[in-house]
Amino acid sequence: MDSQEKALNEEQIATTHSDQESENVEQNVVETAAQQPEEAVLPTDAVQPAETEKAAEAPERKQYQTKKDVLERVREIAHSDEAPQKEEVDNLKTAFYKLHIAEREAKLKEYIDGGGDPEQYQITPDPDEEAFKAEMVLIKEKRQQLFKEQEQEKQDNLQRKLDIIEKIKSMITSPEEANKSYKDFKTLQDEWREIKNVPAERANELWRNYQLYVEQFYDLLKLNSEAREYDFKKNLELKTRLCEAAEKLAEEPDVISAFHQLQKLHQEYRETGPVSKELREEIWQRFKTASTTVNKRFQQHFEGLRAKEEENLQRKTELCEKVEAIAAEENKGSADWERHTKQIIDLQAEWKTIGFAPQKMNVKIFERFRAACDDFFGRKATYFRTLKDQFKENAEKKRALIEKAKALQDSTDWKSTSDKLINLQKEWKTIGVVPKKLGDQLWEEFLTTCNKFFEARKEAGAGAHSEERDNLAKKRDVIARLKAAAEEAGDDLQERVQKLIEEYQAIGHVPFKEKDKLYEEYHAVLDKLYKDLNITVARRRLSKFKDNLKQVAERGENALDNERARLMRQYEQLKSEVQTYENNLGFLNASSKKGNSLIDEMNRKVQKLKDEVQLVRDKIKAIDAENKEKE
Repeated sequence: MDSQEKALNEEQIATTHSDQESENVEQNVVETAAQQPEEAVLPTDAVQPAETEKAAEAPERKQYQTKKDVLERVREIAHSDEAPQKEEVDNLKTAFYKLHIAEREAKLKEYIDGGGDPEQYQITPDPDEEAFKAEMVLIKEKRQQLFKEQEQEKQDNLQRKLDIIEKIKSMITSPEEANKSYKDFKTLQDEWREIKNVPAERANELWRNYQLYVEQFYDLLKLNSEAREYDFKKNLELKTRLCEAAEKLAEEPDVISAFHQLQKLHQEYRETGPVSKELREEIWQRFKTASTTVNKRFQQHFEGLRAKEEENLQRKTELCEKVEAIAAEENKGSADWERHTKQIIDLQAEWKTIGFAPQKMNVKIFERFRAACDDFFGRKATYFRTLKDQFKENAEKKRALIEKAKALQDSTDWKSTSDKLINLQKEWKTIGVVPKKLGDQLWEEFLTTCNKFFEARKEAGAGAHSEERDNLAKKRDVIARLKAAAEEAGDDLQERVQKLIEEYQAIGHVPFKEKDKLYEEYHAVLDKLYKDLNITVARRRLSKFKDNLKQVAERGENALDNERARLMRQYEQLKSEVQTYENNLGFLNASSKKGNSLIDEMNRKVQKLKDEVQLVRDKIKAIDAENKEKE
C-alpha cells in the first residue's frame, strides 16, 4: 500500500503544479490586459504549459469580424452573472487587438497613399479601445471575486472531506460494528465522490489518509464472502477499464489532451474502491506503468517547448544586438538613414517570425528590441524635421533666383544680361537640395526662364553672324590689297596704304573665332609696310625740308630761328609721348592673347614716334647747318 501511495503522490504533483500555474496565469492576464497599450500586449499563444493544457480542453474559438462584436461580448461577460472563462477572455483580447492594429495600419496606409509624410503621422485615440480596457477591468474584478469564492469552496470541501475521514476512522475503531456500519460507509464514499476541488497543497495528503482508512475498513469488514467478493470484483472491473483507457492514451497524438485525460483517470482510480488484497499491487502497477508512459511524453513535449523558447531567446537577443549596432552607426545623410531604416524594418519582419521566449524573459527582450528601434526612429524623425526646414530654406533661395531670372528674361542687353544669368546659374548650384519632386519643378521653371533670354539672344545674333562673315571677307580683301601695295611701292605708297588702313578700320566685327588670326595677318603686312615706308618717307621728307630752308631764310632775319623753335617744341612733345607709351607698356600683362596684341600695337606706335623724333632732330641739325653757313 505504501508503494501505491508514493507513486500516486508523484503522479499527482504534475497535476497540482499545473492547476496552480493555470490559476496564476489566468489572474495575471486579466490584471494586465486593460493596463497595457496594444503594442505591449503579449500574444495569447505564449507558450505556457498550464495555458496550453487549458486550451486543450477549450471549445473551438469563435471568430469575430469587427471590434464592435468583440466589445459587445466583453460587455456581456462583464455585466452578467456569467463566470468569465480564461480561454474566452484571451480569445477576445487577441481578436480585439488584431482588428485594432489592422484598422490602424489601414489608416496609416491611406494617409501615405494620399501623399502624407509618415514622420508626421499622429495616431488618434480609439474610443473602442478605451471602452474595451474599461470592461476588461470589470472582468478582472469578477475573476478575482470568483477566485476568492472558489478558494472558499475548496476550504469548505476540505473540511467536509476531513469530516468524512474522521467518520470512517471512527468506524475502524469498532471492528465488531463494521458489518453494521457498511451501509453508512457506502454513503460516506458516495458523499466523498460528490465533493469536488480542495486546496491543491492538501490534496495528496487528504487522499492518502482517506485511502488508508477505506482499505482498513474493508480489511475489517465481516460481510459474507459472496458480497465482499462481488464488491472486489466490481472494483477490479472498474480499475481494469481505467488501466486500458490509460494504456490507449500512449497512442493519443495530442500529448496535452492525453495528459488531461490521464488526470481524470487518476481521479476516478482514487475514487474506486479496493480490489482483493492479492490483486491490489498488480492492478496498481499496470495503471502506474501506463501513467508513466503518458507523463514521459508530456514531459518531453514541454522540454522541447522550453528548448525552443531558449532558442527563440537567443535569436531575439542577436536581433537586438544587430538593431543596437545599426542604431549606433553614424548617418551622414538621407541615404544612410534610409539604408539603415530598411535594415531595421527587415529585422522587425524577422522578429515577427520568431516564436516566444521563456515567460520571464519574453517581455524584457521585447522591450530591449523596441527601445533600440524607438531610439533609431526617434533620431531619424528629428533629423528629417531639421532637413525639412533646410529644404524649405533652400526652396525659398531658389524661388528668389527664379524671380531674378524672370526680371532679366526680356532684356536685350545681350552681353550684360548673359553674364548676370550665368552668375545666377552658378549661384543655383551652390544652394543645397530640396525634395526631388519640388526640386524638378523649380529647376524646370528656372531653366525655362533662362532659355527664354538665350533663345532671344540667339535669334538676334543670327543676322549679326551673317554680317560678321561678310566683314571677314571684306577685311581679307583689304589685306590682299595691302600685300599687293607692298610689292608695287611707288611715290604714292604711303597715301594708298593710309586709305586701305582707313577702309579696313571702317569695316565692322568679324566672327570671334577668326578674330586673332585675322589680326595677326593684318599687322604682319602693316609691320612690313611701315618698316619700308618709314625709311623712305623720312629721307624724302628731310631732303624736301633742306630744299625749302633757303626759301624760309628769304622770309626774314628770324624765320630760321622761329622754325627751329617750333621744331624744338615738337621734339619735346614727341619725346614726352614716347616716355608715356613706354611707361604704360610696363603695366601691361602679356599673359593673354589680347594683352600680347595690345603690347605689339603700342610698340609699333612707339617706334613710329621714335622715327618722328629722329626726323625732327635731323631737321634741327639742318637749320643749324644753314645758320652756320650764313655766318
